[in-house]
Amino acid sequence: MIDMTKFLIPALLGLTAATAAYAQAPAAAPAAAAAAQFSTENTDVGTLIDNPQTKAIVDKHIPGFSSNPQIEMARGMTLRAIQPYAGDQVTDAALAAIDADLARLPAKK
Repeated sequence: MIDMTKFLIPALLGLTAATAAYAQAPAAAPAAAAAAQFSTENTDVGTLIDNPQTKAIVDKHIPGFSSNPQIEMARGMTLRAIQPYAGDQVTDAALAAIDADLARLPAKK
């Protein structure tokens, strides 16, 4: 019969060490988190149009976007997710310009 303790104890010790090392890993840099506070890829439309600064940026590059009556249906989607349905207005160039302007916003404190 095989003595499983010869295998299990070293395996558990190794797992414990790996878990401890992971738990002590440094958090992501605050600057990286601040840079990604808003984006066309990760921020839903509702968040963008509820914030006066980001709403102005979106409307600057996609005129009339926030006042479109159908926008309520898309509040939970990102601009990138909307693009296939409104490719004539939500272009790659518009999204890139929006992302550039969003990245210039000061970080929230």
